[in-house]
Amino acid sequence: MTDLSQDLVEEFGDRADAIHALKARDAHFRALLERNHLLWKEIQQIQKGLKPADDDAWETLEKQRLAVLDQIAAALAAA
Repeated sequence: MTDLSQDLVEEFGDRADAIHALKARDAHFRALLERNHLLWKEIQQIQKGLKPADDDAWETLEKQRLAVLDQIAAALAAA
């Protein structure tokens, strides 16, 4: 099994091997993982009070991350 970043462990911890395999062969999947990670980091900074943001901005980031997570889940289901 491969190590996953915390943002992926929360959502797909049981699919580590499949994530690693897709990441190795699919550039689009790698881009989805990177986008998810960046969104997750930004959301964490807002939640910890390290980055100011109003509720609308925070909600927009959450929705964007959910859309990316849906795409990741779909890619894993198709693999």
